[in-house]
Amino acid sequence: MSNSATSETTIPDVQGSADVRQLAINKVGIKDIRHPVIVKDRSDGVQHTIANFNMFVFLPQQFKGTHMSRFVKILNDHEKEITVASFRDMLTEMADLLEAESGYIEMRFPYFVNKTAPISGVQSLLDYDVTLIGEINNGITNTRTKVLVPVTSLCPCSKSISEYGAHNQRSHVTVNAKTNGFVWIEEIIDIVEKQASCELYGLLKRPDEKYVTERAYDNPKFVEDIVRDIAGKLNEDERIRQYILESENFESIHNHSAYALIEHNKDA
Repeated sequence: MSNSATSETTIPDVQGSADVRQLAINKVGIKDIRHPVIVKDRSDGVQHTIANFNMFVFLPQQFKGTHMSRFVKILNDHEKEITVASFRDMLTEMADLLEAESGYIEMRFPYFVNKTAPISGVQSLLDYDVTLIGEINNGITNTRTKVLVPVTSLCPCSKSISEYGAHNQRSHVTVNAKTNGFVWIEEIIDIVEKQASCELYGLLKRPDEKYVTERAYDNPKFVEDIVRDIAGKLNEDERIRQYILESENFESIHNHSAYALIEHNKDA
């Protein structure tokens, strides 16, 4: 039989066949597939980057498998025009195309901000780890934005008990937020950086190094201080309805990290 005479109806659909084990699967799909994306940039309009996608759906007990190729089709059909704004539409499209009652998408990508050094004014890019998380259940979609912001923290105890100097560390602060209305990625970054002992920069000259060292020394914070101060600012923003806020301080004088978490739901 020639290829032209062969149709999909003549090829067995193994994935769509019945399964008798009576075990539903909560998430089935594809992980770590990379695809170009376009993200809104507060400074330059848009930013082109590469995202890693995880895409899953719920599989009822009566079906043997899901159609893995359809996940890839959703990405390819957008022809590099995947944006934050279209993320919610992708959830609905995935659920419809795979005939699933629920689904889940993670879109993780590096996001770059052009930062200006505090004294010299030299500019450089700093990257932030951003993840869009979306779920759909019986037609209802929910999305969250997760941003990891690296900052500097300086220990108040070390400063208090030492005759000179104080130990400091680089800290990773993660904000996982559900919003009501549009929030710039940079807005979340700004909130975090302003509440740290000092923010980070990609490039610093000697006068800048002096500034950030002294800035951190004048602004010491425990990991508890960091999450409380950031949480206070998140609580003031009515667009941010729920959040999970974490800070991990990579200790410079210990072989472990200091960690704190605050979770809050304004709609509860």
